[in-house]
Amino acid sequence: MHIKILGPGCANCHALERRTREAVADLGLTAEISAVTDYPTIAGYGVMSTPALVIDEQVVAAGHVPTKAQITGLLTAANTGH
Repeated sequence: MHIKILGPGCANCHALERRTREAVADLGLTAEISAVTDYPTIAGYGVMSTPALVIDEQVVAAGHVPTKAQITGLLTAANTGH
């Protein structure tokens, strides 16, 4: 699983990354997590509001920091292919 945190590196971006890492650990998933701060790349995902969460090249959340429970649900859905 490839997970990207899109954003300029602000506090919300760091919060999203922290919650995502916690959710991945709680689920026992193997995932590569990276931060993308390059604006042209972020815009390439169609994201106009950051932070954004991308799982396996699908934007699943943008413009807010989901709760850890919401992130867990998004990861579970992506992992099962739903």
